[in-house]
Amino acid sequence: MTNTERPARTRFAPSPTGYVHIGSMRTVIFEWLWARHTGGQFVLRIEDTDRNRYVEGAEDQLKESIRRMGLMWDEGPDVGGPFAPYKQSERLDLYHRHADELLAKGHLYKCWCTPERLKQVNEEKQARKEPPGYDRHCRNLSPEERAELEASGKQYVIRLAVPLEGETIVNDLIRGPITFQNALQNDMVMLKSDGFPTYHFAVVVDDHEMQITHAMRADEWIATSPLHVMLYQFFGWEQPVWVHLPNVLGADGKKLSKRHGDTAITDYLDKGYLPEALLNFLALIGWGYDETTEIMTRDELIERFTLDRISPSGGVLNLEKLNKFNGIYIRQLSTAELTERLLPYLADAGLVGAEPSAAERARIEELVPLIQERLVVLSEAPDLLRLVFTAPDSYDHALLIPKKLDASTTQQALHAATAALRELPSWEVAVIEARLRSLTEELGLKVGDLFMALRVAATGSKVSPPLFETMHALGREETLTRLERAIASLGAVGTAA
Repeated sequence: MTNTERPARTRFAPSPTGYVHIGSMRTVIFEWLWARHTGGQFVLRIEDTDRNRYVEGAEDQLKESIRRMGLMWDEGPDVGGPFAPYKQSERLDLYHRHADELLAKGHLYKCWCTPERLKQVNEEKQARKEPPGYDRHCRNLSPEERAELEASGKQYVIRLAVPLEGETIVNDLIRGPITFQNALQNDMVMLKSDGFPTYHFAVVVDDHEMQITHAMRADEWIATSPLHVMLYQFFGWEQPVWVHLPNVLGADGKKLSKRHGDTAITDYLDKGYLPEALLNFLALIGWGYDETTEIMTRDELIERFTLDRISPSGGVLNLEKLNKFNGIYIRQLSTAELTERLLPYLADAGLVGAEPSAAERARIEELVPLIQERLVVLSEAPDLLRLVFTAPDSYDHALLIPKKLDASTTQQALHAATAALRELPSWEVAVIEARLRSLTEELGLKVGDLFMALRVAATGSKVSPPLFETMHALGREETLTRLERAIASLGAVGTAA
């Protein structure tokens, strides 16, 4: 099978041990895009055979992460499909049937070695400065010794009988042929003593049974990929296209870690990164359409995504670039769409009700244009809009009084501005701006000085959405009330002096 564009079947097969992190989500995106690009299917399979690492509730978190990114699976838990069940713990009979087949052919063998013996073997190898690994003790048992152990009822595992000579070639689509010397491979465990398969055995059986055409996974699996190729050869099955994806790297060029930002994808979504921005951004880590195109819609990514454009080298997680992407996508939203996305954050902050009323929605939709150009993530909205809902209860005079003015001059300027605003024929942004600009000339003040004093008086901060739009959003009466409170505050300073 080659990198053709016939319908592909890809799969994401996570272990339910935690959240879907940035690196894993990038893998999901590549798999999903390739399935969509070729008109194929994207399969979700839960690899829950490692019962020691199983985390209760992790499966639901994994599925929710993918759903929130808008990357629904075509087959898998919750949706079913022709190759159900899609949880490995429910497919044990299948693995045992296939294991029996390879046992009969001599490609697998039973191993009764205890954990204590295995530990001793590795300690002795370490002392001899040899690489760790099983010494194939049980592979070399005589028929009589094997029969005696069988009759004893002792627990055993089933190992792969790796050829002792020759080489195994993994034909990776991105890197080309990768050659491994068989003599350097370990006889890895395929079935554990509890009857559950290891990843190495189950992934091959399931990929074959589910007709997966492209095995796309992180390049950390390259080291053990010859074992998977061997299993395909032992079974006589057609191999999938092997696609080992480059790592997502931190700024220092090393594999991504939590220190670099490799946290759960839900952490990014909860903070207010848009799914469409994350999809676009992550698709470009290790893949590119051309030298210049970056912003692409979901449909454009599906149309343009091909495997030959995946780089063999890792791509860096650039959070500044992600912030840029998110800002672009936020500004592309309509006012109504952005309002809907902001309401949960505003509700959590207590600025609207848990189930916002029609009046609250309308009010937020009126305020959204104030902050849309400034938002980087949605979670910033409550702090940017809080000033509209909550008047300053006191004023920092170091902020209220411009550096080149004193308290008395500032107070007089705010008095004049209050009077001018009270007399306006209408409360429109253009009318407010025109009158206040003309007032600066009348008072002989610099525009920046008057406007900064007005901004602090109206909002309590030197940083806020655009001044005139903010005043318009506050309304005439609220704006005048706040200005008068600031004037009173300056009067108290004068009295104290």
